[in-house]
Amino acid sequence: MLSRTAANLYWIGRYMERAEFACRLIEATIRLSALGHPGDAEPAWRSALSVVGAEDSFAAAGEGLTPFNATRYLMLTEENGGSIRSCIAAARDNARAARTALTVEVWQAINRAWQVVRGRSSPGGVQNALNLVEELKAEMRGFEGAVGRMLRTEGFWFLRLGSVIERSDNTARLIDVKYYLLLPPGQVVGGTLDRDQWTTILQTVAARTAYRHLYQGPLQPWLVAELLLLRREMPRSLAASADTTVNLLSALAGRTGRQGPADRLARKRSARLEDTQIGAVLQSGLHEWLHDQIRDNAALDEAIARQFRFG
Repeated sequence: MLSRTAANLYWIGRYMERAEFACRLIEATIRLSALGHPGDAEPAWRSALSVVGAEDSFAAAGEGLTPFNATRYLMLTEENGGSIRSCIAAARDNARAARTALTVEVWQAINRAWQVVRGRSSPGGVQNALNLVEELKAEMRGFEGAVGRMLRTEGFWFLRLGSVIERSDNTARLIDVKYYLLLPPGQVVGGTLDRDQWTTILQTVAARTAYRHLYQGPLQPWLVAELLLLRREMPRSLAASADTTVNLLSALAGRTGRQGPADRLARKRSARLEDTQIGAVLQSGLHEWLHDQIRDNAALDEAIARQFRFG
């Protein structure tokens, strides 16, 4: 497989995963802001912008921080490179370039998602925005299903590799914002926090049922962190993503013969997470630990690009 085709496939995975995460983040924030007092909406949307690293660019756009403006910016604004619309457009451009490496089903799934956002400039009111999110989530599920039916060859592995690298970054940033930026003044990590906010965090990553199944008790902030960071049973956790990354790189090495720094970094990260306990993380400083994870993930992304000559 040509390096540029591999890069296209990798970035399809990243962009589609980023778009799905943004869908879930928007939905969760809409529902969270609707639960509290009117004055609670601004912190909820500020946190959503922070999770995806868009707070500064939103402020630079000069729009007031309202639920409508934040929703539009995260969902449809072309100038926001991380908006759902921009991510799907970028995935579609990469898919066109790698068309021969994709199945018809995968291409159609990406194209259907593009048709949902194409030409839209406003999410409308709250219910319309939620309807749009549901429509997009359905298309994302269609994309995941189509990818799952691909042959287990280089095309599939590069697509999935991009997805899990993006997923690791999203999960780490989500927990970091909740524990650090939104921690109420005077409260310590693991203190009594608003139950609805933590439920919303689980909803963002589709983990409410998983939490109840694994812990079978009242919702506790440190257990949410453990679930999303260290529990390998949870597909979106950092640990599960790290294991999947190792397996995908091993499969690619077996097919292409290319093995190097990316494989070593992936294995080291997976081993470190296996030996990590949530209590030690919280005691040493979750914010700092998460930033280390984000840096490690970025370094792994760069190593993958060099190893497979993404250009």
